[in-house]
Amino acid sequence: MKTVRLTMAQALVRFLENQYIEVDGEQSRFVRGVFIIPGHGNVVGLGQALSQEAKHLEIWHGQNEQGMAQAAVAFAKQMKRKQICVATSSVGPGAANMVTACGTATANNIPLLVLPGDVYACRQPDPVLQQVEQTNNLSISTNDAFKAVCRYWDRIVRPEQLMSAMISAFRVLTDPANTGAVCIAMPQDVEGEAYDYPESFFKKRVWRLERRPATEAALADAAEVIKKAKRPILVCGGGVRYSEAHEEFRAFAEATGIPFGETQAGKSAIEWTHPLNLGGLGVTGCSAANDIAKKADVVIGVGTRYTDFTTASKWLFKDTCKFVNINVSEFQALKMDAVPVVADAKDALPRLLAKLDGYKAPYTTEVSAAREKWAKELERLDHITFEDKKSWKPIINDANADSAKRFAKDLDAGLCQTTVLGAINAMMSEGDVAIGAAGSLPGDMQRMWRPTGIDCYNMEYGYSTMGYEIAGALGVKLAIGDKREVYAMCGDGSFNMLHGELVTAVMERKKINICLFDNASFGCINNLQVGHGNVTLCTELRYRSKDGLFGDFLNIDYAKVAEGYGCKSYSIRTMEELAAAFEDAKKVKDRPVLFDIKVLPKTMTDGYGSWWRVGDTEVSERPENLAAYQDHLDHVRDARKY
Repeated sequence: MKTVRLTMAQALVRFLENQYIEVDGEQSRFVRGVFIIPGHGNVVGLGQALSQEAKHLEIWHGQNEQGMAQAAVAFAKQMKRKQICVATSSVGPGAANMVTACGTATANNIPLLVLPGDVYACRQPDPVLQQVEQTNNLSISTNDAFKAVCRYWDRIVRPEQLMSAMISAFRVLTDPANTGAVCIAMPQDVEGEAYDYPESFFKKRVWRLERRPATEAALADAAEVIKKAKRPILVCGGGVRYSEAHEEFRAFAEATGIPFGETQAGKSAIEWTHPLNLGGLGVTGCSAANDIAKKADVVIGVGTRYTDFTTASKWLFKDTCKFVNINVSEFQALKMDAVPVVADAKDALPRLLAKLDGYKAPYTTEVSAAREKWAKELERLDHITFEDKKSWKPIINDANADSAKRFAKDLDAGLCQTTVLGAINAMMSEGDVAIGAAGSLPGDMQRMWRPTGIDCYNMEYGYSTMGYEIAGALGVKLAIGDKREVYAMCGDGSFNMLHGELVTAVMERKKINICLFDNASFGCINNLQVGHGNVTLCTELRYRSKDGLFGDFLNIDYAKVAEGYGCKSYSIRTMEELAAAFEDAKKVKDRPVLFDIKVLPKTMTDGYGSWWRVGDTEVSERPENLAAYQDHLDHVRDARKY
């Protein structure tokens, strides 16, 4: 056996260089590049290895460890999990910063490889800088925190362990049923230690994405349930996009006449104009999908995890409703007490359709009527103005109009969020990608957003990570290239939490468009707070007054912040300024753009017949809390139990 002597870090980089994935007979490199913030724990060993061994891998200089790892998540999501980026950090706080991004990846079933530096395996210099000592177990380091948010975790304490660890890591990264974050912790002394690695370890290795076929028995069971359905509905989940089963899903829906609702991950698999597309489903869904879902007797979920937002905390569907689930994951396929079809959607849907013997859902005008009703509401949402009180309700009502009026005075602003969102959507070009993650915008977008093409909607709502938006926009841009634009819909809360990758975008001369909706609050959580009987507490950005944080709203000039980084920026308070800024921004080619848009609080969309279970208060001095708790009990009584 021929060997080559390399350090562990050099062997790691050489291995990454030679990993490929094969999908339906087509091979491509699986690892695009590495995001790095060099520091104590990765700057010497891995840094030297990247300089020496990286031939095809691109290297990007991150600004915040969480941010660069979130960019890697968004990249892999946009690439439909067929290519990944790696994120590497120092020990201690640098490593801990990536834990959140790993949660994002694993919650959304997106492959992410993180390589945090670690404390010394030999322990001779302990305690080292940034080491947290656990007196009961000296083998524990910050990197043990990754275990709860990763699908696979390993620590390389001897250089030869790298070989088995990386095979296991890539097994998970390329497994559609079990993918997520993978953490390979690297003690900094081991990074520089050498071993005689077999040359075969570095040969081109092809990981084949196998399409798991459905069994005949499972398809027969599913067909038996569907053929008895009187009011069936399909759920288009992220698995439709990741398995590239777009046409198979469309053909199934059209042949059977079964309408479909979309999850956040499934949105844009099928064009929004399709006559069977009911739009967003669940807590952040629209009236069309929710009205049909409430009366459904059979739900056919394709590639969905059935989060509480999709099922409205299991309240949306009747207790007598039956479920058929098509999913590559057995764990997901068994949810909702379903008839499981554990299979790839691209394989299962045509074969299931063949077993339905020409079944046609007995709908008459219900689907078209639901779509027409929603189209009228969508038209209203596109044209709400603060001046026209008739257009407020149900978005702004008399009870919460005061904060909107105060904001309008303090910031000299009067734009409504839904109106701005609709206008941005209309001004984007075909193929442009929209990205979002947290706050009230994901709800508005799942309901209102009309994607500009197929797979042009990148919403992270499994973990709903504030700060994903800007970092994610960079990841999407790396995935789609310079011929198309990416627009991040970002609240001021998310911007304040994490926007350092704007600097990386400037360094890389990448144009990403940040649409910053500034309502000087965590508007979504404020709605949740006061809507369940509580007083406003730390959910608005106000100056402190003698009574607490109830003074004037903060008027932050985010345009100047972005301009200071080297971005092109615009301050927007009118629809005319918005239109002019978008037209002018099209001339920008080589740097990020930020639109600082002041939007009134409480001007987001409403619930449209959904319910979300939260921890309401059973005992309180406030009657509003007790009323909310009674409403909670009423909904729990009607919700499915599993």
